[in-house]
Order: sequence, then structure tokens, then C-alpha cells
Amino acid sequence: MTATANIVGDRPVATLINVFTVPADRRQELLDLLGRATEETMRHQPGFLRANFHVSLDGERVVNYAQWESEEHYRAMLENPEARVHMDQAAKIATDVQPRLFRVVSSHTPAH
Repeated sequence: MTATANIVGDRPVATLINVFTVPADRRQELLDLLGRATEETMRHQPGFLRANFHVSLDGERVVNYAQWESEEHYRAMLENPEARVHMDQAAKIATDVQPRLFRVVSSHTPAH
């Protein structure tokens, strides 16, 4: 399966890059949880644009690359009890969680 990430960089959005360190035997459990949380809760939150999940080649990390219309939308999601349940469950699976907000400053595609 080929997957690509669509990066919104043509307008100001809040980009979450969340790096989870996870034991190999729990990686799929974390991915399943993140997928369910996104389908059931996150994608229904105001301001949600997209979420992509990546697994490091060494299998030790899962990265969530998600975008929200604004930092305010992201912060409002953090206050949502339904969303908090999923985030708390993910934190119990991972040994370390490193969420950070970014802004896209440039995005490049191949020359044609």
C-alpha cells in the first residue's frame, strides 16, 4: 500500500507532530488506537483537517502528523473529554509522547 501525506502550507494552520516511542510488541495496538480515535472522535472536531500516521523504519516510533485550522481549534480539542480519553490511552501504551505544534514554512514537490 502506498500512502502519501497531504501537507497544507498555503495558509496558516496548526501542524501537530507527535512522536510516540513504543515497544515493538505494542506498536500495532497504538496504531489501531490512533486510527480509531481519529475516525471516531478527532475528525469530527471543529477545525480538524487531516491526520497521518508514520512508523519509523526501526519500528521504535510512531509519528502522528496532523493539521488543524488554527491553534485555537487544536487547543479546544485538547479540552474535549472524549478526545482526552484517547490521548490518555495512547500515553499508557507509549513509553514517551512528544507532541509539538509547528507551522509549515515551505513544502516542495518534484520538478516535472
